[in-house]
This record gives sequence, structure tokens and C-alpha cells, in this order.
Amino acid sequence: MISSGEIIETIKMISEENLDIRTITMGISLLDCAAETTKESCNRIYEKITRYAHRLVKTGEDIEREFGIPIINKRISVTPISLVIQSCKDVDCVRFAETLDRAAGEVGVNFIGGFSSLVHKGYTKGDHMLIDSIPYALSATKLVCSSVNVASTKAGINMDAVLQMGHIIKKTAALTKESGGIGCAKLVVFANAVEDNPFMAGAFHGTGEGECVINVGVSGPGAVKSALESVKGQEFGVVAETLKKTAFKVTRMGQLVAQEASKRLGVPFGIVDLSLAPTPAVGDSVAYILEEMGLEKCGAHGTTAALALLNDAVKKGGIMASSYVGGLSGAFIPVSEDAGMIEAVSCGALSIEKLEAMTCVCSVGLDMIAVAGDTPAETIAGIIADEAAIGVVNSKTTAVRIIPAPDKKVGDLIEFGGLLGSAPVIAVGGYSSKGFVTRGGRIPAPMHSLKN
Repeated sequence: MISSGEIIETIKMISEENLDIRTITMGISLLDCAAETTKESCNRIYEKITRYAHRLVKTGEDIEREFGIPIINKRISVTPISLVIQSCKDVDCVRFAETLDRAAGEVGVNFIGGFSSLVHKGYTKGDHMLIDSIPYALSATKLVCSSVNVASTKAGINMDAVLQMGHIIKKTAALTKESGGIGCAKLVVFANAVEDNPFMAGAFHGTGEGECVINVGVSGPGAVKSALESVKGQEFGVVAETLKKTAFKVTRMGQLVAQEASKRLGVPFGIVDLSLAPTPAVGDSVAYILEEMGLEKCGAHGTTAALALLNDAVKKGGIMASSYVGGLSGAFIPVSEDAGMIEAVSCGALSIEKLEAMTCVCSVGLDMIAVAGDTPAETIAGIIADEAAIGVVNSKTTAVRIIPAPDKKVGDLIEFGGLLGSAPVIAVGGYSSKGFVTRGGRIPAPMHSLKN
């Protein structure tokens, strides 16, 4: 039985603490859209997406209005396009991206993810074509997001793909120079990518998923920080218990919305992703949660331990609230999308080296990091390799979403607007990674991958 006090508490979380449903994401399989020609395949893709998702935005708006719960984004994820194009004899990858963009625009969603490729062990012809086209596809579209999985715990790290992605990111920045390299904000490089992630830019509909599914991503850093304010100065057991209880309540709200959307759309419910995804709004920050634990500034010694506690408690609270917690579920630490992270980088408290250490215990990895425009592709590849190694060795998802901002130098600020916020350009190491990342081949999987 839900008490009146709990109802009032939830209303307060929504009205005063920025608690929201960050996204309802409809996953759609496009495997049956493969055809011998690009034209036929694109026609099938457009028809299927618009048929399945035509009521998605309205349904989200109806639930938002009836339940009083803000639903910030409505999105679509699709089968990695590198799989769909395999049968085409006249592949035009940019046309596939433009078709996704047009379909997403038609149904009114914020983003569509799945212009993706999985090359953690090797390339197919489709993978080569899709990855080569990413800069052109992202510069020609507004709503399309792209991801490439270059490593897994079972396969190791595909260093050929890592190096290629360094160059692809540089090219994407160059082709979207007029908007500060924003194409790179729609491109993420993964290790151990998951198939049911509802968050962009890394969402895609995995081959182990059904025909169509509804996944929901909830958030609520403001609510978590507010809860911690009530236990100021108390020991860590109390802190962990408070975090778990708050995560439980947030996840239950997400489960409610997910099941309601599933019922109204006639589409199976997939998972609730409890990821503390921050925004540039004051108070809606993961960094502020860490500082509420007693750190003078995010990035101070102890930050990694505080983040580990937060991430663990969020997961424990979430799995008690829903049997189908999935996606990434934990704490995101994107720099540009988190007001507290922006402050910490700007004042010098938070470096890229400290961010890398924090990714060992957080939900994803180096997210929305702006670096100088003249950063070499090989250095970016080295950063990707380091993050992939953290994911592979620790059997967790890690990722890199990095923006080599054209014509910008360390200390400059790039304004993206909206949820993407603003990114202070952060310093990277000055020594070259070229001799390492150009060796090629695959870094073998770690010993503990042999679990069979």
C-alpha cells in the first residue's frame, strides 16, 4: 500500500528536484527490411518505423499529462544498420541515415539510434561501409545517432577499429565544424555495448531483442542529492541506505510509466534503465551528489570512492523495484550535460585522468568530453583504447563520446544548448600514442573471459 506521505514525497521530487522520465525508447527490429537495393531497403525501413512508432510521441505526452510525470524525450532505437545493409548490391549508407532521419522526423521523436556497427572481433563488408560513412551521415542528418562497439570481454579489443574511430571522430568534427563539432555528440564508441540501452547516442536494438519493445530510462540526480541532504554528516551505511531507498522510488515510477506505455502501444515492456543522467539545470547534477557526500569539489581525492558507493547503491535500489532493470543503470558522468562537472573542469578540480579513473566504477565512460581541435586522431584512439581496456578487464560497459572541437583550445567553452549543455575544452596528455595504436590487430581477451 502506498502511503499519502510517499505520494507527497514523489510529487516533491517531480516539482522541486527535477525528477523525470528521461526517455521512452521504442526498439524496432529492421532485420526484415534487408533488400537487394538501397531504395527497396530504405522504403521498408521508413514504412516499418512510421507504422510502429506513429503513436509513440502522443502516448508519451498523454501519460505525462495524466500522471503528472515529466517525460523529457521520446526516442527510437533500431537494429544496427551494418547488419541490414549486408544484402544490398548498391549500398548507399548516407541514404540509409537520411531515411532514419526522415522517419524519426515524421513520427516526431527527439533522436533515433542504431546507425551502428559491432566490430569487437572483426569487420564484415557492411561494417566497413557503414563506419566509413559515419562522418557524412551525421553531418547530413539531425536526429540520427551512431555507435560502434570495438571491444568485449569475450573478444578483446579490436585495435584496427579503435584507430579507425580516432580518424572517424576527427572527420566528423571537421564536417560539423560550423556547429562546434556537434556531430561527435551523436557518436559513441563502446566496449561491451548492451542491446537494450534506451539512452542516446549509444542506443541500438540488439539482435537478441524481440520485434518491438518499450524501454524506459529514468533519472533523478536532484532527488538523490536532496535525500542525502537529510543525512548530512552521517556514516556511509546510512548514506548507502538512503541512496537505495531513493533509487527504489525512482525506479518504481519508471516501471509504472514503462508498463503503461507498453499497454497503450501494444508493445512488450523491455527494461527500466535507472541511470542518474544529469542535465545542465542547476541542482540536476551527479557532481553535486558526490559533493554532498563531503567532497569540496568533484575531482578531489575520494571522488572515485564516492562514485563507487553511489553506483552500487543505485543498482541495489533499482533491482528491488523492478525485475527488469537493464540498459546501463548507474550514474552517468557526462561533462557538458552536468552543471557540477562543468564547474569542476572549469576550475581545474577535474582532469581527464581523474575522469578516466572514475569510469572504472561508473555506468559508462568518458562522456561528452571536449578536447582541443588539433588533438591527433592517434591520441583520441589511445583514449578509446584505455576506456575499452577498463571495460574489457572489468566486464562492464565503457564508452567514449569525445569532441575534438574545431579551432578550439584548452580553456575555451563550447555551447551546444539544450540537454547537451556546454563543454569546457579539457587538456589531454602531450605525448604521442601513435606507435602503440598503429600496431594493428586485436588485444586478446583477458583470462577471466574463459568462463565456459
